[in-house]
Amino acid sequence: MIEFRKQNLSETFSVYFDIRMLKILLLGAIQGFPWVLIGSSLSLWLKEDGLDRSTIGWAGLIFGVYAFNYLWAPLIDRIHIPFLTKKIGHRRAWIVSMQIIILSSLVLWSMLNPSESLALVISVGLLIAIASATQDITVDALRIEQIGEQEGKSMAAGAAMVVVGWWTGYKLGGVISLFTADILENSGFQNYWQLTFLILGTLIILMNIGLMFVNEPINNDRDVIQKNNDDLISNKLGKGNIFSKSLAWISGTISGPLISFFKKNGFSIAIGILGFVFLFKIGEAFLGRMSIIFYKEIGFSKSDIAIYSKTLGWITTVIFTLLGGLFVIRSGVLKAMFLAGILMAGTNLLFSVLAWSGKSEVLFAVAVIFDDIAAAFATVAFVAFISLLVDRTYTATQYALLASIGTAGRTTLASSSGALVDWLQGDWGIFFIITAIMVIPSLIILYYIKDKLKISEK
Repeated sequence: MIEFRKQNLSETFSVYFDIRMLKILLLGAIQGFPWVLIGSSLSLWLKEDGLDRSTIGWAGLIFGVYAFNYLWAPLIDRIHIPFLTKKIGHRRAWIVSMQIIILSSLVLWSMLNPSESLALVISVGLLIAIASATQDITVDALRIEQIGEQEGKSMAAGAAMVVVGWWTGYKLGGVISLFTADILENSGFQNYWQLTFLILGTLIILMNIGLMFVNEPINNDRDVIQKNNDDLISNKLGKGNIFSKSLAWISGTISGPLISFFKKNGFSIAIGILGFVFLFKIGEAFLGRMSIIFYKEIGFSKSDIAIYSKTLGWITTVIFTLLGGLFVIRSGVLKAMFLAGILMAGTNLLFSVLAWSGKSEVLFAVAVIFDDIAAAFATVAFVAFISLLVDRTYTATQYALLASIGTAGRTTLASSSGALVDWLQGDWGIFFIITAIMVIPSLIILYYIKDKLKISEK
């Protein structure tokens, strides 16, 4: 009996050695890296340039574009990039195009000063966010299409690997960003952040080189089904009319993914899914938006933050994301979602302890470790959950719809995080308790819809 269980665990873990997982790891890194730019790097840049917490918090509204990228996701499923699509494939062409925009934005940031051109700095940040959100649509589609529809365990493993990749891009970018800025500042450079952004641009170039080794599966069935849907709508509008054909294309592009989603799940369950996705990670977002400001205010330096929050956090995240993937594979995605929600709420309370005790490297390390454990489990379960819900005919659009609704809760509401801290008169301990409570509504919704969800976990 013991031998069987060991063999079963070994077989479960072996799914990570599939070559597709390495490619998914890179795709995750490509997604995570831009969040460093418009997240911690931009926030600290603004903080060190003299801007207050509320302004920094509201600047986070640029993340709101991630909540609405589903609006143009149907176009990305259908429109080809001239020249690039034929050369490197439909998905990769979109990714490379967005990476070029992000790289150009970093060059522009290197020429600006927030105290003199705040509106322009935020506008460039918004451009990075739009390019990143657009890139996410096609990266997620390419990642899901690496794995067969019935490979539930591989999908869970892929979810773990994309999360590891995302956090690798985010944490590694953060480490390079913070250490570079710190070294340049200590070396006497006044424009140390501007120079840091130029250095970060080299990572984008390296990622695009790696992208060329990620195969793009050719899915002729998707094109055929989409065309059939267009023809069906066109027949109802009348044949032989350019206007009706154009209207059919637009209608099929926009309405097809939505109709498919609601038809598969039923209206009430579909609404429940959307409600859960919207609410699940709000508390984590409130904490994340203000965390680097909190660390700075209680006395940690950029190097301290880089070591504890980025480097140590990355190692913890990688280990527990992989373990989280195994947990999802063996226990099921729904059990993992409940566990993740409870962990997120519990670990947020550790930051209250840190806030009330004052600067403590031991407590800082403990809080960061447990927060990253919770985030790792939550993200793996969440990504696997929505990946199993999508229809391959509309991979990019449906995943973007679900992911962006989740992002809507994390960005639009969490943009008030700085104002909430100010309203609490800087009482960080109470702030973190409130973030812990925020996860409860989503778990209540999940409890009521769990038995009616149509997902395969085999």
